[in-house]
Amino acid sequence: MTKFPVFDGHNDLVLRLLRGDVTAEQVTEGLHDGHIDKPRAQSGGFGGGMFAIFVPSPGNKAVRHEEMIKPAYDIPLPEIVSEVEALDWTDRGFAALEDLETAGAVRLCRTAAEVETALPAPEMAAVMHIEGAEAVDREFERLHTWHARGLRSLGPVWSRDTVWGHGVPFRYPSDPDTGPGLTEAGKALIRECNQLKILVDLSHLNEKGVDDVARITDAPLVATHSNAWAVCPHSRNLTDRQLDMIRDSDGMVGINFASAFLRPDGRMDAEFELDIMLQHFDHLVQRLGEDRVGLGSDFDGALVPAPIGDCSGLPALVEALRSHGVDDGLMAKITHGNWLRVLRKTWGA
Repeated sequence: MTKFPVFDGHNDLVLRLLRGDVTAEQVTEGLHDGHIDKPRAQSGGFGGGMFAIFVPSPGNKAVRHEEMIKPAYDIPLPEIVSEVEALDWTDRGFAALEDLETAGAVRLCRTAAEVETALPAPEMAAVMHIEGAEAVDREFERLHTWHARGLRSLGPVWSRDTVWGHGVPFRYPSDPDTGPGLTEAGKALIRECNQLKILVDLSHLNEKGVDDVARITDAPLVATHSNAWAVCPHSRNLTDRQLDMIRDSDGMVGINFASAFLRPDGRMDAEFELDIMLQHFDHLVQRLGEDRVGLGSDFDGALVPAPIGDCSGLPALVEALRSHGVDDGLMAKITHGNWLRVLRKTWGA
């Protein structure tokens, strides 16, 4: 797998650390559950990716998953999280990532060149990402401070509303046109991210929010962990019109491994073959081109296909792609090359 190290658009390992489920030392030495640790990353060729700092909503995630097994569902957006609560989680998230680096699990990266250098290393390349910007202040002082600390990617919303914009719900079947887009404050946030060269993540934004970002940004449009609505008509997925906008901006999409966003029936059920992922791959390549598709697993934040299981199972996906006719050149692009390209173009280094 060293020939095709995977740079991944999204994972939620940091949330496990913040909840006290695991320690940085355990991630380094190896775990018996979850999706990511250093030994399994080395075994599966997981070279690193965007490590999300995420503030969870109150409530039981298992209840949401139970709803998402049904033939149709419409789960209301969670309540807004306060800035005070979000700030505590976010500050601890930065510290958790730094602890992972100290423990030898990751190598924090601030440029595309650093990512490229780190991909063959024993430590995972880690880019600091905020998913849901509730902790960002209106004057953007914290955004500048966190950028200096290493923040290089940000999603204005998760699937709940913020002062910046409106999240897309977990709804099937549904298109992503589910409500208003960015607020005026949210539009200012996009401009500030452009100034700092922070990647703006479209995943979890609804259709009007994506349109707003497209009108404002001077950077490539990127959805770090999203799939094709034409294959799975879930509100979290991207329509062909949105994919065409991303293509025209020379951006990219990371294929999300979450079962409910892959399966045409929208069910949160991991028992299916990887040919469903290949359907998304084919559609995304058809709309975006070979240079604009990568992987965005959502490891440690989603129920992933059973044939993959965790990051040590990535060779199964590589083999499926190989059997599907993907040659070495395209494989290198899909596993890491396209991410390196768009990061260079967004960050300027």
